[in-house]
Amino acid sequence: MLAALSLDPQELIRTLGTIGLIAIIFAESGLLLGIIFPGDSLLFTAGLFAATGKFGLNIVAVAGGAFVAAVLGAQVGYWIGKRYGPRLFQRPDSRIFKSEYVERSKVFFEKHGAKAIVLARFVPFVRTLAPPMAGMGQMDVRQFTIFNIFGAFLWAFGVTMLGYFAGDLIPKDKVDTYLLPIIAVIILISLIPPFLEWRKHKKESAHQLTDAEGRALVDELHRELDD
Repeated sequence: MLAALSLDPQELIRTLGTIGLIAIIFAESGLLLGIIFPGDSLLFTAGLFAATGKFGLNIVAVAGGAFVAAVLGAQVGYWIGKRYGPRLFQRPDSRIFKSEYVERSKVFFEKHGAKAIVLARFVPFVRTLAPPMAGMGQMDVRQFTIFNIFGAFLWAFGVTMLGYFAGDLIPKDKVDTYLLPIIAVIILISLIPPFLEWRKHKKESAHQLTDAEGRALVDELHRELDD
């Protein structure tokens, strides 16, 4: 069924309705299968349709249901990561699932856990992977739950209500005309954080390489002087 289902937000809402939308948000918030779904544009589109009365969507049901689904989906993802993650990485001969990744996850979530869980909500793919990784990294469950709820509230209500208020500004007969450009802008904006993070790591890697080359050059000069 998933293979035949369009990932276009409007088509998803038309086909699956409010219950289907909530199920998608649940899956995208912590289940790896949900990584294929367009959460940001889906919530925005649902809010916009609720404002214009399209498909009979109710803003309270959409925003409230999305919030609950986002919280529960991430909690399930956290539990899956905590329960099964370490086992997956225990094989010493695995080239992909290395035990050192578990240790790195622990260090990362001890240092950046709260901020990471909140910010991950606004980054496609990352919001799906962050809860299992937090569980695998043994982030404190109480801390995870608190910031999971906070992040889910900002994301689910924030993006949905943004669409709802935009719907009030767009004439009902012009919704289809404006929808695709708006979704395209949302997708581009959502890709900015991972691009900036990639660029930051690339610069750090280049800087580290320069330092390594510098140390090698110094060692070579010392050897030349000693000779």
